[in-house]
Amino acid sequence: MTASFRLGRIAGVPVGVNWSVLVIFVLIAGGLSIVNLPRGYPGYAGWAYALAGILAAVIFFLGLLAHEVSHAIVAQRNGLQVQQITLWLFGGVAEIRGEARDPGAEVRIAGIGPLVSLIIGVVFGVAAAIVAAVSHRGLFFGALAWLAAINLALAVFNVLPAAPLDGGRLLRAALWKWRGDRVWAAIASARAGRVLGAALIAVGLWQFLTGNGIGGLWLALIGWFLWGAAGAEERQTRATQALAGVHVGDVMTAQPSTVSPDASVAEFVDHDLMQHRHTAFPLTDAGRPVGLVTLDRVRQVPFERRQNTKLRDIACPADQLTLTTPQEELTELLPRLNGCSDGRALVVADHQLVGIVSPSDVSRAVEHRALRHGTMPGNV
Repeated sequence: MTASFRLGRIAGVPVGVNWSVLVIFVLIAGGLSIVNLPRGYPGYAGWAYALAGILAAVIFFLGLLAHEVSHAIVAQRNGLQVQQITLWLFGGVAEIRGEARDPGAEVRIAGIGPLVSLIIGVVFGVAAAIVAAVSHRGLFFGALAWLAAINLALAVFNVLPAAPLDGGRLLRAALWKWRGDRVWAAIASARAGRVLGAALIAVGLWQFLTGNGIGGLWLALIGWFLWGAAGAEERQTRATQALAGVHVGDVMTAQPSTVSPDASVAEFVDHDLMQHRHTAFPLTDAGRPVGLVTLDRVRQVPFERRQNTKLRDIACPADQLTLTTPQEELTELLPRLNGCSDGRALVVADHQLVGIVSPSDVSRAVEHRALRHGTMPGNV
C-alpha cells in the first residue's frame, strides 16, 4: 500500500497515510456526528456532535496507528526490518521485510496488534463506565462507549483465523508448529482467508438485498479485499517456495539501458524508445541511479508538454526507488517490489547501477525452477 503523504517516523519506521483514509474518516466522523450520537444522545448543539464525531474519529485512527506500531516494534525486536507503516481505507499495514524465524516469533509479532486494540478498548470501556457512574450517560459517555466498542470489535475481527488478518498469522504459526512446514501453513492460512472473504461477500450481498444497503455493501467490500489479499498471499508463498536459494544476480537484466534525468520527454520518445524495446529506463548520474521512468509515466504527459518536461520531473525519485544488490536473495526482494518503482528494482554494486529486476525476470525465474523440478509454476 502506497502512502500519499508522510507523517514522520515512529520507532525509526516511516509512517504514512494513503488518501483513502479520508474516505473512511469522513464516513466515521459524519456517521457519528449526524446519525449515531444525535440519535442516542439528543439535546446537544450541532457543533457538539460535530466536535465529538471528529475527535472520536481522530482517536480511532490513533488507535489503528498504535496497533500497527506495536507490530513494527515487536518485529524489530525479533530481528526483522520494517519498511513502513501505512494507514489506509481498511485500517493499517506494517510492511515487514522477511519472515519470522520460528512459530513463537510469529505469534509475538501477530498477536501484539489485537492485544493493543483490546487494551485500548478496555481502557475506553472503563472510562465510559466511570463517566456513567459519576455523571450521566450523555454525549461524552457516548463517544467513549463507541471508542470502546470499535476497538474491541477491531481486536475480535483481527484474530479471526484467516490471512491476511493477524488471526491468519496466528493460525499459520500454530500449523507451522504442528507440521513443521512453514509453506504448507502459509498456504492453509491463505485459503482460510479466501473462505472468510467469500463468506463476508455472501453475507454482505444478502444484507444489501434485504434492506441493509450501506452496511451490506461495506461488508461485501471487506470480503472482496480479504479474498484478493489472501489469494495474493498464497501466490507469493508459492513463488517464494519456488525461488528459494535464487539470488538477484541470477535473474537480473545486467547493464540495462539508461537515460539522462535532464533529457526531455520528447527526446526520450524520439530517440531512446526507438532504439530499445524496454518499458522501464533507469535515470543515472555518473553511474548512480537517481530515478526510474516507465512508459506508463510517459503516457501521462500531454503531447504539448513533452518538449519542456524533463524525465526527472515524471520519474520515480531516488529516495523512493527499490534498490538491491546481486547477493540479496530474490525471496527477500519480492515483498519490496511495489510502490513508486512500478514493480521493479535497481541492482547496485559500489553505488553503481549494474542491473534491473522486473516482474518478467521474476516470472522467468519461477518458470525455470518449475521446469527444472518437473512442476507447473502454479503448483510449485
